[in-house]
Amino acid sequence: MKLENENFYIITGGPGVGKTTLLNELQKEGHQIVPEVAREIIKQQMETNGTGLPWKDKELYLKLILEASLKSYLEIQNQNSESLSFFDRGIPDSVCYSKIIEKEISFEINSIAQSYRYNKNVFILPPWQEIYQTDSERKQTWQEAKMTYNVMKETYLSYNYQVIDIPKDSIENRKRFVLDFIRKTK
Repeated sequence: MKLENENFYIITGGPGVGKTTLLNELQKEGHQIVPEVAREIIKQQMETNGTGLPWKDKELYLKLILEASLKSYLEIQNQNSESLSFFDRGIPDSVCYSKIIEKEISFEINSIAQSYRYNKNVFILPPWQEIYQTDSERKQTWQEAKMTYNVMKETYLSYNYQVIDIPKDSIENRKRFVLDFIRKTK
C-alpha cells in the first residue's frame, strides 16, 4: 500500500535551526501543524525513567520515533482534509537517525518511508550557528547539528524528494518563503 498526500509538507533540518518557530508562525496563519514526535518521546521517556532516549537506548528511541511518526501521518490522513498540513519532521527522518547511529536501515523503516509519502517538496532549514542553542532535550553539539543537516538532505534526496533550502532570514521572511513557494508550485 502506498499513501501520498500533496497537502502534507515536511519542515526538517538539524537541531536548533528554527523549525518550531517557523511552524508556530505558520500555525498563526491558520495552517495545521503536526508537532515533532522526537521531543515528545524524549519528554515521556525522561518523565517515566524510560531508556528510549538518544543518549541511552538509541535503537528503542528509533523504534518509538518511527511508530509515532507513522501514527501522526495516519491521524492527519484520516482527517481527510484538503488544507495544508506542516509536519515538524517526517517519516524519512527515522531513516536519517538510523544512518546517524550507524544502524542498518531495516526493511520495515525503508518500506514505511517509501509507502507513506508527503509532498515531493521538502523544506529544510540549514544550520545557523547564531541561533543554535542546546537544552534538556537537545544535547547535540554544533558539529553534530551540521552533520545531521547533511545526512538529512542526503536521506530525503535518496527517497526522491526535492529538498528546498529555507534561507537564513527573519522568521517573517522564512514563513513568506515557504508560503510563496507553495503558491507558485500548486
